Order: sequence, then C-alpha cells, then structure tokens
Amino acid sequence: MRKSGLLNPALTSAIARLGHTDTFVIADCGLPIPHAVPVIDLTLTFGIPTFADTLAALLDEVVVEAATIADTTPPEVRSLLPAVPLTEVSHDDLKREVARASFVVRTGSTTPFANVILRSGVPF
Repeated sequence: MRKSGLLNPALTSAIARLGHTDTFVIADCGLPIPHAVPVIDLTLTFGIPTFADTLAALLDEVVVEAATIADTTPPEVRSLLPAVPLTEVSHDDLKREVARASFVVRTGSTTPFANVILRSGVPF
C-alpha cells in the first residue's frame, strides 16, 4: 500500500503514463464525455468527492503547465488555479477539447461548469 498521496490505482496509473503536453480533465458529474476517452469515475454521491478536493490532490501529484476552462467557469473554480496560466474557451469548445484528452477524472461535483483541462508539464 502507498504511504501517501493518491491511492486510486487507476488514477495513479493514468498519471504515470502522462507525457509533456498531454492533457487530462477534471470534470463535474454532468460533463458529457466522449465514449472513446477513458474515464476514471470517482463519483460516490452528488458532491462527493468535490471538485476542489480532487483538483488539490492531483495538483500535488502532477506538474501542470497550463489549463483550459470555459468562459462560464465560476470564480470559485478559477480561484483554485492561481499559479496556472489559464486559457478561456466557450463551453462548447471545451467539450470538444475533452475528446483529445488522455483521460477524464469524474468527480461528484454538482457545481455547474466545474470542469478543467490540465496540460501536463515537466519538473525540470
């Protein structure tokens, strides 16, 4: 068993396969996800796990060099990414970009538009 950090084996495996500039998504429980994109579904109930908790845990594990959010993303979600350069697109464009992601992490979040596409960086 791991001593600390992420414990979900599917999630740790997906993160380990990321390369520089690969993207992945952290999504609320309502985001439509294309069938071809792998989903790591963490949803337990509405609201659990939260978007914020999931994002914080992933930011502790992954080098993120940039993020894409929808122009409809609420301020409380934006505030969770203060050190990450953000690109804003329309919600429809964000949904199209999801199709190119390496994987999607579905949370239990019911906050409308609590979705972010994260681009993997390098630690050097």
